[in-house]
Amino acid sequence: MASILIVEDEISINELIKRNLQLVGHRCTSVFDGKAAVSEIQDHTYDLIILDIMLPELDGFEVFKKVDKIPTIFLTARSSLSDRIKGFSMGADDYLVKPFEMLELLARVEAVLRRTQKNRSCFELGNVRIDFDSHQVFYMGQPVECTPREYELLEVLVNNRNIALSREKLLELVWGYDYEGDTRTVDVHIQKLRKKLGWDDVIKTVYKLGYRLEVNQ
Repeated sequence: MASILIVEDEISINELIKRNLQLVGHRCTSVFDGKAAVSEIQDHTYDLIILDIMLPELDGFEVFKKVDKIPTIFLTARSSLSDRIKGFSMGADDYLVKPFEMLELLARVEAVLRRTQKNRSCFELGNVRIDFDSHQVFYMGQPVECTPREYELLEVLVNNRNIALSREKLLELVWGYDYEGDTRTVDVHIQKLRKKLGWDDVIKTVYKLGYRLEVNQ
């Protein structure tokens, strides 16, 4: 997975981001001001930077000027159009405004890493291999027929591995906000994936909540 630098002066937010990125397998380093960020960038190699704009010592825009072609996501409370335009015009890969949902940040991190080819296009676990580029799934080397919804559900579980996702959140992420079904739809699709992939002990049921794809780091 990727090596990620988190530059955020609010300790609680920094730690929350770090904990969730580590859950899905990334290696993370945290710093809390602009000067420390520049020092880290000069001394170490990173695949991605998550960069707050309003920082002590040097602001995020000043830090970004010293970044040499490292993919960067601006994370900030500054939501004005002019700030977003400035961020993108400087070459940022994405711009996420606080407050944000952690699953959205994880999705944006995944998207940037895919675009910059810092993330593998395949995921392997036991006898299962998923090719994200071709949307193909293999079990014991043989292709597995998945419906579009089953594949989307599988990709959401993989991208958020080791994170418990409620049935309602899975409905939102896979079926969309306007889906009028109920949460039993998720249960049916989970059972089908477990059977097709032999993942009875991998897709865990989280009591009174939903499901978690359990992957040992």
